[in-house]
Amino acid sequence: MQGPRLALVPGEPAGVGPELCVRALQRSWDAQLEVHGDGDVLVAAARSLGLPLERSASDRLDAPGGGFPLVHLPAAVATTPGRPEPANAPSTIGALLSAADACLDGRCQGMVTGPVHKGAINEGGIAYAGTTGLLARHAGREVVMMLANPAMRVALATVHLPLREVPDALTPAGLEGTLRILDASLRRGFGIDRPVVAVLGLNPHAGEDGHLGREEIDVIAPVLDRLRAEGMRLDGPLPADTAFLPARLARCDAVLAMYHDQGLPVLKHAGFEQAVNITLGLPYPRVAVDHGTALDLAGRGLADPASLYAAIGACTRLAAGRGRGSRQ
Repeated sequence: MQGPRLALVPGEPAGVGPELCVRALQRSWDAQLEVHGDGDVLVAAARSLGLPLERSASDRLDAPGGGFPLVHLPAAVATTPGRPEPANAPSTIGALLSAADACLDGRCQGMVTGPVHKGAINEGGIAYAGTTGLLARHAGREVVMMLANPAMRVALATVHLPLREVPDALTPAGLEGTLRILDASLRRGFGIDRPVVAVLGLNPHAGEDGHLGREEIDVIAPVLDRLRAEGMRLDGPLPADTAFLPARLARCDAVLAMYHDQGLPVLKHAGFEQAVNITLGLPYPRVAVDHGTALDLAGRGLADPASLYAAIGACTRLAAGRGRGSRQ
């Protein structure tokens, strides 16, 4: 098997992540997959699906897709699909950090992650707001969250904040840093020589010349003007209600939304099943599924693996691009 080596992390053991990974291991890929997690949970998930998967004594997972190296990180307590156990929080986080270490030390060239249950991890005594932040701190990097599907790429200036906190979180320095990471990632990770980024305003009608808010005048526009003077191709600030029209999307390579629910509902409506979550700014590609643990579906064999398949494909392409000399 050729191609980059990717660390694959199933995520919450009681969610749909293990069974999605089992389905992925039934296929061959243009990458070598190294699994980080509880091998026994994966074997149990395979049995519930009626799919072949065996764990060998040498810590490999054998499936129709091949023999996959396993970094076995056992859960502390037995897992029942649909019922997260806070006691398993350390092993869930440990699998993510094990995969990150494999990328940082060069053994793996990218990382694909399944969904994680934030509540169970916090109840297990580990302060956790999301995998993106966890990996950023672990690597000592500033990062940007970007979701992508075949229709569009949408990056976020702020992520998981209450809406009333968003205006104060939009600072000139923060916005400039986000745009620099986004621009560099589109150039080096995605091979776009002169990317065009459509930057949304915060307020309705992009503030309507200050009548509906001044964030566009006081924060967003000055940053865009300064970066345009350096050569960045930035369109905006744009009213969010017309920025996603097909004709405008055709003229840009990515959209920068000011807050989570300004941009992501449009992307998910345009193609939820193929959407993936990409962390920009890490020293390695990290791509995640764009859905949660789906506890109501866990163990029932109903979960759609399309997002995980898309994540593996996207991470393979990004890692292969780096191997040819491009850098994100």
